Amino acid sequence: MFKLLKYADKYKFYAFISPLLMIGEVIFELLIPQVMADIVETIRLTETTDPAIQQQAINTIFILGAKMLGLAVCSLLCGASAAIVASVAGMGFGSTLRGALVSRVQTFSFSNIDRFSTASLITRMTTDVNTVQNTFLMLIRGIFRAPIMLISALVICISKSKQVSSVFAVSLPIIVIVLAIAGPVAIKRFRAMLKMFDGFNASIQENLTNIRVVKTFVRTDYEKKKFKKANDELMGAALHAEKLIILGEPALMLIMSLTILAVVIIATKAIAEETLVVGEFTAIFTYIMQIIMSFLFTIVMVAQLFMSEASAKRIGEVLNEEADITDPENADTNVNDGSIEFKNVSFAYGKGKNILKNVSFKIESGEMVGIMGATGSSKSSLVQLIPRLYDTNEGDVFVGGKNVKSYHLQSLRDAVSMVLQKNVLFSGTIADNLRWGDENATDEEIREACAVADADSFVMSFPDGYNTDLGQGGVNVSGGQKQRLCIARAILKKPKILILDDSTSAVDTATDARIRAGLRKSIPDTTKIIIAQRVSSVSDCDKIIILDNGEINDIGTHEELLERNEIYKDIYTAQQKGSGDFDEQGGEL
Repeated sequence: MFKLLKYADKYKFYAFISPLLMIGEVIFELLIPQVMADIVETIRLTETTDPAIQQQAINTIFILGAKMLGLAVCSLLCGASAAIVASVAGMGFGSTLRGALVSRVQTFSFSNIDRFSTASLITRMTTDVNTVQNTFLMLIRGIFRAPIMLISALVICISKSKQVSSVFAVSLPIIVIVLAIAGPVAIKRFRAMLKMFDGFNASIQENLTNIRVVKTFVRTDYEKKKFKKANDELMGAALHAEKLIILGEPALMLIMSLTILAVVIIATKAIAEETLVVGEFTAIFTYIMQIIMSFLFTIVMVAQLFMSEASAKRIGEVLNEEADITDPENADTNVNDGSIEFKNVSFAYGKGKNILKNVSFKIESGEMVGIMGATGSSKSSLVQLIPRLYDTNEGDVFVGGKNVKSYHLQSLRDAVSMVLQKNVLFSGTIADNLRWGDENATDEEIREACAVADADSFVMSFPDGYNTDLGQGGVNVSGGQKQRLCIARAILKKPKILILDDSTSAVDTATDARIRAGLRKSIPDTTKIIIAQRVSSVSDCDKIIILDNGEINDIGTHEELLERNEIYKDIYTAQQKGSGDFDEQGGEL
């Protein structure tokens, strides 16, 4: 928790001022009971028969009352000001911490992200940050107030009556022992609860993201049961964690109530024995209530620290995660061309077995290359090594004649455009989405890129054209339209290497052919890599790489592979013997 306080540096002035104001509030509150005691003792003087003494007593009461009111107003102003200043510091700390988490995640490689689920990262940036933020806010408001109030009021009580104050010698140690025993147990339980939060958020995210699939397969009841299970597990973990607090609060209140009862009994006996006056007892009782409230607040702070410790650790795991892929010293920022070479490359996800094994090939700049292979042959994994989304376990990848590990990451990735298997569009207009490729692209450049991707005609068919709002995730365009927009976005980047990872699977073969022709004509110097399942999508490529179980099976042209490669011939024959290609009629998914 305290290691995260560096993210409050921008607000340290507010964090420093708030406790000072709280100390002022404590001082004024500590003065009030003594004034109250003086008023009680002065009231007794009004019972005398001497008119002069009575009038003097009444005047004194008014003066003391005004003094007490002034102290109360000053205490209120200090407390209110401290609360406002603390809120600025607390909210600022939370905002800075969330920003640091987002910035940190943006530096992660794919392998770093694989270690955290999306749902877990969301929980850490929301629930965990809110918990830590609230704890920080409580600390700066009470870190001085509660202890100072507790110690000062206790010292004053002891100075006024050691006999009455002796009660705390029994009650306070009991509470401290209980907290010392319950604290570690509470931390462990809250960590388990927050882990359940990850699963709960994952269930919600998956359900809402895939709501169309759920409805299509009429799986609403199943999703409700799955959600109920996650919700019940979270509730059970929360109850298990909160049980200590649920049971602890009444127990603490019982101890405090017994403490007050003991104080009243002892004080009553002292008053009867005339070793304590009523006015002093009034002040002592007020101080005792301040001691009790301060101690209760301290307990709440400790409980909040137990809760936030689990959250702080989870936040720290993200902030302390070292990016697997970083810029080298004296990084190269110039990618000469789009040539690619793999030399004896092997790769595995995490600590698993290699899924790419001793892969070697070379692609000249400007070539159009197809990659084919059975599902699971690691085609996507292969191309993700080019922009260093992952790093090789063995061997080297070269782009523009230089090892990819020698480049500045941004320079390398600026030179490579990828259209992934999952086509992702963001909320906003079509133009907004396309400008992810080039934020400064003109309207004319956008239309040219869409023309190459065979997207301009359908975009212009919308009433608002390129200003059409796509909605979240591009829900109001078809799969084929989404693919073409993603291709246009990649073209706008003006890359030296363009990778299409099964990115024309939802368009017909005629459209696919027009896109490939457009790519050859419009960006002849750009190296184009096409991963596809259809032979027709790669048949006109300069060469085709056949992957089999993570190894290079063969490399050649369409004609050469048809002549000598059994895998390619089997794929070609199976597709030729099909019932016909729906694409021939210009269809689109």
